[in-house]
Amino acid sequence: MSLPVLPAAKLPSHTAEQRWLIEQLWGTEAVGIIGGEPKCGKSFLALDLAVSVASGTACLGRFRAARADRVLLFAAEDPLHVVRERLEGITAARGVALRDLPLFVITAPRLRLDDSTHCQQLSETIEKIHPALLVLDPFVRLHAIDENAAGEVAPLLAFLRHLQRKHQLAVALVHHARKDAGRSRPGQALRGSSEFHAWGDSNLYLRRRDRLLRLTVEHRAAPSPDDLTLELATNPLALHVVDSPPPADSPTKSSAAQRIQQALSGATAPLGVRELRTACRIRSETLCAALDLLLAQGRVIKSTDGYTLAA
Repeated sequence: MSLPVLPAAKLPSHTAEQRWLIEQLWGTEAVGIIGGEPKCGKSFLALDLAVSVASGTACLGRFRAARADRVLLFAAEDPLHVVRERLEGITAARGVALRDLPLFVITAPRLRLDDSTHCQQLSETIEKIHPALLVLDPFVRLHAIDENAAGEVAPLLAFLRHLQRKHQLAVALVHHARKDAGRSRPGQALRGSSEFHAWGDSNLYLRRRDRLLRLTVEHRAAPSPDDLTLELATNPLALHVVDSPPPADSPTKSSAAQRIQQALSGATAPLGVRELRTACRIRSETLCAALDLLLAQGRVIKSTDGYTLAA
């Protein structure tokens, strides 16, 4: 039997409205990674996406959801009561009631993508619920393979791609970055095989900068927005965008870089972000942007103890 074909002019097309599940953040029926080092808010961001789609409200209070639709979630690391507490914090910040949302949580004690029985059960669950978004958090708890071996990673990612095409849904997979990947490009910092970076249609990467988080967005087939600075608020417990413009007399990245180098040149030991912020008297966001610039230029070196001037 031959493979199905269509003339190129008859291929399906999407309008701008149909292109996004969450505008500028996640494409309709896109698969991708929510990546970052441990304890940098990946699970909170994944839950924020889930609430946004389920409620039809703006993700992070900024990025418009195309519509309200069903979401299926599996949180492999967190107890169910913790998942509920986090969801209640996010929905409270969004002004919606958790009980009203079509957000479904898989309560099975484990789910393995390298187990054919589990894969069949997941596919049947999706068939039953018909979600627009599947969230799996985190990948490391969903298998017993070698994440560095492309030949072992690729079949699991191919299965998720199969689910996306068969059920016409988006898939968000939470995955860790390497702990020593501060100077790598976000996609290249993901732990394990390069298959992860290549697989994603929409990818979100988080990096911690003191108490703040830097969010980088990457799309395969659409322009990406500028990086955003996020903060985890405590009342209610939810991520929000920190976007207050700097004062008119706030130092630029260039002058901030000069202050950082002056502070480091007079230091007898590496300085952390908090110490540099005190010494330079500049905002955290400006400081982190200047540090990123200096690291990229090779003018400073980052270690576990802090920052030092490069030789």
